[in-house]
Amino acid sequence: MPALRFIGIAAALASVVAVPARADPMLADVSYGRPVQHFGFTSQSQTLDMAYLDVMPAKPNGRTAVLLHGKNFCAGTWDTTIRALSGAGYRVIAPDQIGFCKSSKPERYQYGLHTLAANTHDLLVRLKIEKPVIVGHSMGGMLAMRYALQYPADVSQLVLVNPLGLEDWRAKGVPNTTVDKLYAAELKTTRASIKAYQQSTYYAGQWRPDYDRWVDMLASMYAGQDGAIVAWNQALTSDMVFNQPVIHEIQRISVPTVLMIGEKDNTAIGKNRADPVLRATLGDYPRLARAAAARIGGARLIAYPEYGHSPQVTAPQRFNADLVRALE
Repeated sequence: MPALRFIGIAAALASVVAVPARADPMLADVSYGRPVQHFGFTSQSQTLDMAYLDVMPAKPNGRTAVLLHGKNFCAGTWDTTIRALSGAGYRVIAPDQIGFCKSSKPERYQYGLHTLAANTHDLLVRLKIEKPVIVGHSMGGMLAMRYALQYPADVSQLVLVNPLGLEDWRAKGVPNTTVDKLYAAELKTTRASIKAYQQSTYYAGQWRPDYDRWVDMLASMYAGQDGAIVAWNQALTSDMVFNQPVIHEIQRISVPTVLMIGEKDNTAIGKNRADPVLRATLGDYPRLARAAAARIGGARLIAYPEYGHSPQVTAPQRFNADLVRALE
């Protein structure tokens, strides 16, 4: 049985705080505002550590929500959603996946959505959590779909927030690339490049000062002397997302499903490699979300025409209220 270790990392804070001067690939410079706990386990003949938040409600309703972060996000990014769900009586588990944020970043690892799903399932088994609600955003939404397909009897509800993979980019003609080229590109990551990408892709060209903390969070991992290991793991997970589509299987999802979609999103992995004509057709979330909802039996779609890739960040009060109502 994998060992479970509980480590408090800082006094509880109201929000995530970044201090770029202490840049560290394990986000030692960032507090999630809650005690971070650690799940030690063995995968691919390696001893790994998965960091996670485990937030108990003051008035439990007997249910648990598991929040799966996106590729450019962390468990701490769910801050306001954790507060809303906990306030509604849910126990909330928010892990950092292997390769991300405060979790292990192995020098060698064969990344797969099915593997990340298995790691998460092992954590929930260790915590004796049965039939949680699985909420996934961005890459975490893609992972949530794989989790629901892999463990259908262990999921009570599925919520997909602007999930990646509602289209198969490779099948549509986006050229593939090597991990080496992805790694070379990741090594060029700066705070400015992170902000520019998020502004154009996540926030429909808009920006607010409160978005800066998420940029600082990511940039701090790349900025330190060990930033290359962050770049390497990001390259491997980019390859995973591009080459492991789930969209062809979503009609087999058998649990009650809600899609929460910011329709100004235009995320499409690898679109920078596509020719301009193809690029213009990718990441059409209004169309993709409706097509996906139609293929998942009984799925409900909550659309936000004015928001982009991260409605939970752009409009947390509205999003969290909608989420709590959808789970009821």
